Amino acid sequence: MRAGTLNRVIFIDRMTSALNENRTPVSTWANIATLRAEVLQHSVGEDEAGNGERDTDAITFRTRFFSGLETADRIRFMGRAYNVKGWTEIGMRNGLEIKAVAP
Repeated sequence: MRAGTLNRVIFIDRMTSALNENRTPVSTWANIATLRAEVLQHSVGEDEAGNGERDTDAITFRTRFFSGLETADRIRFMGRAYNVKGWTEIGMRNGLEIKAVAP
């Protein structure tokens, strides 16, 4: 993987729980990693849903290896949040190919 192809920045967030001023648990997103990445594929389209059509936004990133990624995590990229749907390890911990979909 060449460093010159990693020309985008993505932020990986994880849902955490914190206590507010009333000592009530509140869920919030916390940044766990900032990575350089390459956008392999970005597709926007329309799919049929039960009550009509809805827009779909799917994206695939390639980045250096990052351990601890979960499907419950999300990726922030260019002002939009994408839910992690899966990933494939490239080589022996050389990199990751991450598939994500906008909610």
